[in-house]
Amino acid sequence: MLPTRKGRWPPTDEQSLAEAASPRALEAPAVSSSERHASTTSTATRIRIVLADDHQMFREALRTMLEKTSDFEIVAEASDGQELIRIARAHDPDIVCMDIGMPGLNGVEATRQLQINHPRTRVIALSAFADQHFVLDMLHAGATGYVTKAEAGDELVRAIRSVQMNRIYLCPDIAAKVSDAVCGGSLGSAGALRLGARERQVLQMIAEGRTSPEIAESLHLAPSTVDVHRRNIMRKLDLHSVAELTKYAIRTGITSA
Repeated sequence: MLPTRKGRWPPTDEQSLAEAASPRALEAPAVSSSERHASTTSTATRIRIVLADDHQMFREALRTMLEKTSDFEIVAEASDGQELIRIARAHDPDIVCMDIGMPGLNGVEATRQLQINHPRTRVIALSAFADQHFVLDMLHAGATGYVTKAEAGDELVRAIRSVQMNRIYLCPDIAAKVSDAVCGGSLGSAGALRLGARERQVLQMIAEGRTSPEIAESLHLAPSTVDVHRRNIMRKLDLHSVAELTKYAIRTGITSA
Protein backbone atom coordinates (compact mmCIF):
# COMPACT_ATOMS: atom_id res chain seq x y z
CA MET A 1 0.00 0.00 0.00
CA LEU A 2 1.30 3.45 -0.87
CA PRO A 3 0.99 6.49 1.45
CA THR A 4 -1.37 9.45 1.34
CA ARG A 5 -1.03 11.52 -1.80
CA LYS A 6 1.16 14.57 -1.47
CA GLY A 7 1.72 17.11 -4.21
CA ARG A 8 0.86 16.35 -7.81
CA TRP A 9 -0.62 13.03 -8.86
CA PRO A 10 -0.01 11.21 -11.08
CA PRO A 11 3.80 11.40 -10.70
CA THR A 12 5.36 13.02 -13.72
CA ASP A 13 8.99 11.92 -13.53
CA GLU A 14 11.15 8.94 -12.59
CA GLN A 15 12.22 10.47 -9.27
CA SER A 16 8.65 10.86 -8.00
CA LEU A 17 7.79 7.33 -9.12
CA ALA A 18 10.91 6.05 -7.41
CA GLU A 19 9.85 7.71 -4.16
CA ALA A 20 6.36 6.23 -4.47
CA ALA A 21 7.67 2.71 -5.12
CA SER A 22 10.52 2.72 -2.60
CA PRO A 23 10.52 0.04 0.11
CA ARG A 24 9.85 2.69 2.76
CA ALA A 25 6.85 4.00 0.83
CA LEU A 26 5.43 0.50 0.51
CA GLU A 27 5.22 0.10 4.28
CA ALA A 28 1.82 0.65 5.85
CA PRO A 29 1.72 4.23 7.19
CA ALA A 30 1.23 4.90 10.88
CA VAL A 31 -2.42 5.57 11.72
CA SER A 32 -3.11 8.47 14.06
CA SER A 33 -5.94 8.55 16.55
CA SER A 34 -7.80 11.06 14.37
CA GLU A 35 -7.48 8.74 11.37
CA ARG A 36 -8.73 5.81 13.43
CA HIS A 37 -11.70 7.91 14.47
CA ALA A 38 -12.35 8.95 10.85
CA SER A 39 -12.15 5.32 9.76
CA THR A 40 -14.60 4.27 12.48
CA THR A 41 -17.11 7.00 11.75
CA SER A 42 -16.85 6.52 7.97
CA THR A 43 -18.30 3.03 8.27
CA ALA A 44 -21.61 4.68 9.09
CA THR A 45 -21.69 5.85 5.47
CA ARG A 46 -21.68 3.17 2.82
CA ILE A 47 -19.02 3.32 0.12
CA ARG A 48 -20.84 3.46 -3.22
CA ILE A 49 -19.13 1.32 -5.87
CA VAL A 50 -19.58 0.75 -9.60
CA LEU A 51 -18.16 -2.38 -11.24
CA ALA A 52 -16.97 -1.97 -14.85
CA ASP A 53 -15.99 -5.16 -16.69
CA ASP A 54 -17.14 -6.72 -19.95
CA HIS A 55 -17.38 -10.22 -18.43
CA GLN A 56 -20.71 -10.65 -16.63
CA MET A 57 -19.62 -13.71 -14.64
CA PHE A 58 -16.61 -11.83 -13.27
CA ARG A 59 -18.82 -8.87 -12.28
CA GLU A 60 -21.21 -11.21 -10.50
CA ALA A 61 -18.36 -12.85 -8.61
CA LEU A 62 -17.02 -9.43 -7.60
CA ARG A 63 -20.45 -8.27 -6.45
CA THR A 64 -20.93 -11.37 -4.33
CA MET A 65 -17.52 -10.94 -2.74
CA LEU A 66 -17.76 -7.20 -2.07
CA GLU A 67 -21.32 -7.26 -0.73
CA LYS A 68 -20.07 -9.40 2.16
CA THR A 69 -18.51 -6.17 3.49
CA SER A 70 -21.27 -4.32 5.35
CA ASP A 71 -20.32 -0.77 4.33
CA PHE A 72 -19.83 -1.52 0.60
CA GLU A 73 -22.77 -0.86 -1.72
CA ILE A 74 -22.68 -1.88 -5.40
CA VAL A 75 -24.85 0.78 -7.01
CA ALA A 76 -24.44 -0.26 -10.66
CA GLU A 77 -22.52 -2.34 -13.17
CA ALA A 78 -21.17 -1.46 -16.62
CA SER A 79 -20.04 -3.74 -19.44
CA ASP A 80 -18.08 -1.12 -21.40
CA GLY A 81 -16.50 2.29 -20.96
CA GLN A 82 -19.26 4.28 -22.62
CA GLU A 83 -21.92 2.68 -20.42
CA LEU A 84 -19.74 3.45 -17.41
CA ILE A 85 -19.62 7.16 -18.28
CA ARG A 86 -23.43 7.25 -18.44
CA ILE A 87 -23.72 5.39 -15.13
CA ALA A 88 -21.26 7.77 -13.46
CA ARG A 89 -23.43 10.73 -14.45
CA ALA A 90 -26.48 9.04 -12.93
CA HIS A 91 -24.93 7.67 -9.72
CA ASP A 92 -21.79 9.76 -8.97
CA PRO A 93 -20.08 6.78 -7.26
CA ASP A 94 -17.29 6.95 -4.69
CA ILE A 95 -15.29 4.15 -6.32
CA VAL A 96 -15.11 2.57 -9.77
CA CYS A 97 -13.45 -0.85 -10.08
CA MET A 98 -12.30 -0.56 -13.68
CA ASP A 99 -11.36 -3.31 -16.10
CA ILE A 100 -8.86 -2.06 -18.66
CA GLY A 101 -9.61 -4.01 -21.84
CA MET A 102 -13.28 -3.14 -22.28
CA PRO A 103 -14.81 -2.70 -25.76
CA GLY A 104 -15.86 0.66 -27.17
CA LEU A 105 -14.02 2.83 -24.66
CA ASN A 106 -11.18 1.15 -22.80
CA GLY A 107 -10.33 1.62 -19.14
CA VAL A 108 -7.55 4.15 -19.69
CA GLU A 109 -9.73 6.51 -21.72
CA ALA A 110 -12.73 5.99 -19.43
CA THR A 111 -10.53 6.86 -16.43
CA ARG A 112 -9.38 10.08 -18.12
CA GLN A 113 -12.98 11.11 -18.76
CA LEU A 114 -14.03 10.29 -15.21
CA GLN A 115 -11.23 12.41 -13.78
CA ILE A 116 -12.40 15.37 -15.86
CA ASN A 117 -16.13 15.07 -15.18
CA HIS A 118 -16.18 13.31 -11.79
CA PRO A 119 -12.93 14.23 -10.00
CA ARG A 120 -14.31 13.02 -6.66
CA THR A 121 -14.69 9.46 -7.96
CA ARG A 122 -11.69 7.20 -7.28
CA VAL A 123 -10.69 4.63 -9.90
CA ILE A 124 -9.13 1.27 -9.07
CA ALA A 125 -7.75 -0.53 -12.10
CA LEU A 126 -8.70 -4.19 -11.95
CA SER A 127 -7.09 -6.17 -14.72
CA ALA A 128 -5.47 -9.41 -15.76
CA PHE A 129 -2.67 -7.31 -17.24
CA ALA A 130 0.38 -6.49 -15.14
CA ASP A 131 2.58 -5.02 -17.90
CA GLN A 132 4.45 -2.09 -16.34
CA HIS A 133 3.81 0.25 -19.29
CA PHE A 134 0.08 -0.27 -19.04
CA VAL A 135 0.13 0.14 -15.26
CA LEU A 136 1.83 3.51 -15.70
CA ASP A 137 -0.71 4.51 -18.36
CA MET A 138 -3.55 3.87 -15.89
CA LEU A 139 -1.81 5.79 -13.11
CA HIS A 140 -1.10 8.72 -15.41
CA ALA A 141 -4.77 8.67 -16.51
CA GLY A 142 -5.75 9.24 -12.88
CA ALA A 143 -6.30 5.82 -11.29
CA THR A 144 -5.36 5.75 -7.62
CA GLY A 145 -5.30 1.98 -7.23
CA TYR A 146 -4.24 -1.04 -9.29
CA VAL A 147 -5.06 -4.66 -8.41
CA THR A 148 -4.59 -7.68 -10.66
CA LYS A 149 -7.58 -9.97 -11.10
CA ALA A 150 -5.52 -12.81 -9.66
CA GLU A 151 -5.38 -10.84 -6.38
CA ALA A 152 -8.92 -9.48 -6.45
CA GLY A 153 -10.05 -10.85 -3.09
CA ASP A 154 -8.76 -9.24 0.09
CA GLU A 155 -6.42 -7.01 -1.94
CA LEU A 156 -9.37 -5.32 -3.63
CA VAL A 157 -11.05 -4.68 -0.28
CA ARG A 158 -7.80 -3.10 0.99
CA ALA A 159 -7.55 -1.04 -2.18
CA ILE A 160 -11.10 0.31 -1.82
CA ARG A 161 -10.52 1.34 1.78
CA SER A 162 -7.17 2.96 0.95
CA VAL A 163 -8.29 5.03 -2.04
CA GLN A 164 -11.41 6.11 -0.15
CA MET A 165 -9.01 7.66 2.40
CA ASN A 166 -7.15 9.46 -0.45
CA ARG A 167 -4.26 7.03 -0.47
CA ILE A 168 -2.64 5.26 -3.41
CA TYR A 169 -2.83 1.46 -3.41
CA LEU A 170 -0.86 -0.94 -5.59
CA CYS A 171 -1.16 -4.66 -4.96
CA PRO A 172 2.21 -6.31 -4.19
CA ASP A 173 2.79 -7.65 -7.71
CA ILE A 174 2.16 -4.25 -9.31
CA ALA A 175 4.20 -2.36 -6.70
CA ALA A 176 7.13 -4.65 -7.47
CA LYS A 177 6.82 -4.02 -11.21
CA VAL A 178 6.70 -0.24 -10.76
CA SER A 179 9.76 -0.43 -8.50
CA ASP A 180 11.60 -2.60 -11.03
CA ALA A 181 10.73 -0.17 -13.82
CA VAL A 182 12.16 2.73 -11.83
CA CYS A 183 15.28 0.91 -10.70
CA GLY A 184 15.87 -0.52 -14.17
CA GLY A 185 15.49 2.85 -15.87
CA SER A 186 12.88 1.56 -18.31
CA LEU A 187 10.36 4.36 -17.81
CA GLY A 188 11.97 6.63 -20.35
CA SER A 189 11.69 4.11 -23.17
CA ALA A 190 8.04 3.48 -22.28
CA GLY A 191 7.29 7.16 -22.80
CA ALA A 192 8.86 7.11 -26.26
CA LEU A 193 6.29 4.57 -27.45
CA ARG A 194 3.27 5.98 -25.66
CA LEU A 195 0.39 6.69 -27.99
CA GLY A 196 -1.85 9.71 -27.82
CA ALA A 197 -5.44 9.39 -26.64
CA ARG A 198 -6.87 9.49 -30.18
CA GLU A 199 -4.29 6.98 -31.42
CA ARG A 200 -5.23 4.59 -28.62
CA GLN A 201 -8.90 4.88 -29.60
CA VAL A 202 -8.08 4.15 -33.24
CA LEU A 203 -5.85 1.22 -32.27
CA GLN A 204 -8.59 -0.28 -30.11
CA MET A 205 -11.12 -0.06 -32.93
CA ILE A 206 -8.67 -1.54 -35.44
CA ALA A 207 -8.11 -4.46 -33.07
CA GLU A 208 -11.89 -4.89 -32.75
CA GLY A 209 -12.08 -5.39 -36.53
CA ARG A 210 -13.54 -2.06 -37.59
CA THR A 211 -12.76 -0.55 -40.99
CA SER A 212 -11.42 2.97 -41.52
CA PRO A 213 -14.85 4.32 -42.61
CA GLU A 214 -16.47 2.75 -39.53
CA ILE A 215 -13.83 4.23 -37.24
CA ALA A 216 -14.16 7.61 -38.94
CA GLU A 217 -17.93 7.65 -38.45
CA SER A 218 -17.65 6.63 -34.79
CA LEU A 219 -15.00 9.25 -33.97
CA HIS A 220 -16.38 11.96 -36.30
CA LEU A 221 -13.20 12.03 -38.38
CA ALA A 222 -12.42 11.87 -42.08
CA PRO A 223 -11.38 8.37 -43.27
CA SER A 224 -8.09 9.86 -44.46
CA THR A 225 -7.41 11.11 -40.92
CA VAL A 226 -7.97 7.60 -39.58
CA ASP A 227 -5.47 6.28 -42.11
CA VAL A 228 -2.92 8.86 -40.92
CA HIS A 229 -3.45 7.71 -37.34
CA ARG A 230 -3.02 4.09 -38.44
CA ARG A 231 0.31 4.85 -40.12
CA ASN A 232 1.54 6.84 -37.10
CA ILE A 233 0.60 4.01 -34.74
CA MET A 234 2.47 1.48 -36.86
CA ARG A 235 5.51 3.74 -37.00
CA LYS A 236 5.59 4.41 -33.26
CA LEU A 237 5.15 0.74 -32.35
CA ASP A 238 7.30 -0.60 -35.23
CA LEU A 239 4.46 -2.89 -36.29
CA HIS A 240 3.53 -3.57 -39.89
CA SER A 241 0.13 -5.26 -40.15
CA VAL A 242 -3.33 -5.26 -38.65
CA ALA A 243 -2.61 -8.69 -37.17
CA GLU A 244 0.43 -7.33 -35.32
CA LEU A 245 -1.55 -4.31 -34.12
CA THR A 246 -4.30 -6.59 -32.84
CA LYS A 247 -1.85 -8.81 -30.96
CA TYR A 248 -0.25 -5.72 -29.39
CA ALA A 249 -3.63 -4.28 -28.34
CA ILE A 250 -4.66 -7.54 -26.69
CA ARG A 251 -1.27 -8.06 -25.01
CA THR A 252 -1.24 -4.59 -23.49
CA GLY A 253 -4.92 -4.62 -22.50
CA ILE A 254 -6.11 -1.91 -24.91
CA THR A 255 -8.81 -4.34 -25.98
CA SER A 256 -9.97 -7.78 -24.90
CA ALA A 257 -11.09 -8.70 -28.43
